[in-house]
Amino acid sequence: MSRIITSLDELQSLAGGKVAASSGWIAIEQGLIDSFASVSGDRQWIHVDAERARGESPWGTTIAHGFLTLSLLSRMASEAVSLQLGQRATINYGLNKVRFPAAVPVGSRLRGHFAVAGCGARPGGIEVVWRVTVEAEGQGKPVCVAEWVLLLVSTSTI
Repeated sequence: MSRIITSLDELQSLAGGKVAASSGWIAIEQGLIDSFASVSGDRQWIHVDAERARGESPWGTTIAHGFLTLSLLSRMASEAVSLQLGQRATINYGLNKVRFPAAVPVGSRLRGHFAVAGCGARPGGIEVVWRVTVEAEGQGKPVCVAEWVLLLVSTSTI
């Protein structure tokens, strides 16, 4: 269930490290990896060749692309948190930092944890910086850690 945040004061009260919300689990199956490989053009064997990965990969299986994991942040965020601060649109403004500390073997289940790293008013809206940690079920290390910047646009100009 999505946490609903309806005011800038509420959002700002979450800044400083507390996890605001977490997504549900997402299964990472070979079909999803293959689809991402097709769209991205990244068909490296470590992602798409199960037979070769069984013999040559340190994980003994194929692994998801780091960018596939990163691309799932939007889906995870929509499950985890709903920002209802009167914005006309929510714009992906970019990423400050991204790391992939651990691999995502095929068959893994991932979920994202969203903490407010910072937020505040800016001309035309509100800037929100999420500190996102993506975990794989049963793994000790996160598989992705990112600072993700969103603009909540309240006017026609950014």
